[in-house]
Amino acid sequence: MPRSYQICSRCVLDTTDPDIEFDAEGVCSHCRSFDGEISKHWYPNERGGELLADKVGQIKVAGRGKRFDCIMGLSGGVDSSYLALKTKELGLRPLVVHVDAGWNSELAVHNIERIIEHCGFELYTHVLNWNEVRDLQVAYLKSGVANQDVVQDHGFFATLYHFAVKEKIKYVLNGGNIATESVFPRSWHHAAMDAINLRAIHRRFGTVALKDYKTISFFEYYVYYPMILGMEVVRPLNFMPYNKAAALQSLKTTVGYKEYGRKHGESVFTKFFQNYYLPKRFGYDKRRPHLASMILSGQIRRDDALRQLEEPLYEPEDLHRDREYVALKLGISVDELENYVVAPKRYYHEYPNWDRLYGKLKAVQARVQRILGSKMKGYS
Repeated sequence: MPRSYQICSRCVLDTTDPDIEFDAEGVCSHCRSFDGEISKHWYPNERGGELLADKVGQIKVAGRGKRFDCIMGLSGGVDSSYLALKTKELGLRPLVVHVDAGWNSELAVHNIERIIEHCGFELYTHVLNWNEVRDLQVAYLKSGVANQDVVQDHGFFATLYHFAVKEKIKYVLNGGNIATESVFPRSWHHAAMDAINLRAIHRRFGTVALKDYKTISFFEYYVYYPMILGMEVVRPLNFMPYNKAAALQSLKTTVGYKEYGRKHGESVFTKFFQNYYLPKRFGYDKRRPHLASMILSGQIRRDDALRQLEEPLYEPEDLHRDREYVALKLGISVDELENYVVAPKRYYHEYPNWDRLYGKLKAVQARVQRILGSKMKGYS
């Protein structure tokens, strides 16, 4: 029988996550995971300041004699933009990389320019081969999988890591944070770094050879970069009292940052994908995990989050404009784009992927950690 609808009594996650579980009080498994494990890695306090200071010291020592002591990506979103301001305050010397996948909004360009001008950082903008990106994006639409943002996300991180290796940079700064991203249903999306899945989808549905589009292999991502080269991902926002609203106001005041109005509004495709494709095709509203995270971190009240969820994801005129723009840029008709949205659902595991390799790696990692009595360095 179909599962009856239920929403968490503490946050706003619901049974659109098929793996969600509730206790006798109606509190969901995501909340319990936050309390029992995730919150232990969040330091919005004096201890966080001490840990961050220690890590910054390590980064500066490792970067002595080099042009840069760390590398970071800048999308123009609030998280990465605020991280850039804090990086300047911390006295670090990052190589800032922006990857242009062809979907930048005008506001994103403005915000990136203002942040770089204020911080005085060196910016490298890498423009992806649009012919390849377009073909890969259409292949993903034909595949029918949920995570249509893999094309941008994988291209972004692959470019960032390749630059880090080229410049011999050990530390990668990341704007990911527990305060606004602690909750996310694993069943909704597969990992964007799975190049096996990406290339399988492209072989099946693509028509253009991927000559310039860079990918990262399973071995590189989980073994070569962290274990052999000693690269480390650092998320500074987890070591400070990061508040989204306060960060946005700080950006507006400091650099004249312009608000997008929607999460990830810096990318036209991501806006369309999150606010239309996912909800209509799979029933996933990405506002729910974002708001749930902010409830758990004390940034918003549950009743306020519920009111936000009552607001439309798209205003009709905005949807009409964005749908036509996405279709035109991809070289397909609006009807063809809509057909991809309403076609029978497909899932990443229907195509070759890295799940078996990942399972074997985690088993080996767990065994080694038991022997050593300490946690192995690597990517989660």
